[in-house]
Amino acid sequence: MQELIPINVVIGDRTYRIKIDPADEEQVRKTLKTMNDKIIEYKTQFAGKDMQDYVAMVLLWYATQASSGDPLPGLSASVLESLSRMEQQLDKAL
Repeated sequence: MQELIPINVVIGDRTYRIKIDPADEEQVRKTLKTMNDKIIEYKTQFAGKDMQDYVAMVLLWYATQASSGDPLPGLSASVLESLSRMEQQLDKAL
């Protein structure tokens, strides 16, 4: 088993430190880029909301993608676990 590595991730305007499998780092970073791009897209479409609203919209969009049978390509179990931990950290922070 590989040692988990700590990385700093930014979602919206907050930074989180998580530990991931080194093999998953590229996919985690791609996922974060997609999420942050979507946050920016929602900020331009829905002016006047706060960051928590944008993050919630993106999480809803992301979950809808998963439940609609549209698989999230390349997401391994450890990446999904990392996303779950990030969601839990966001819930605690809010």
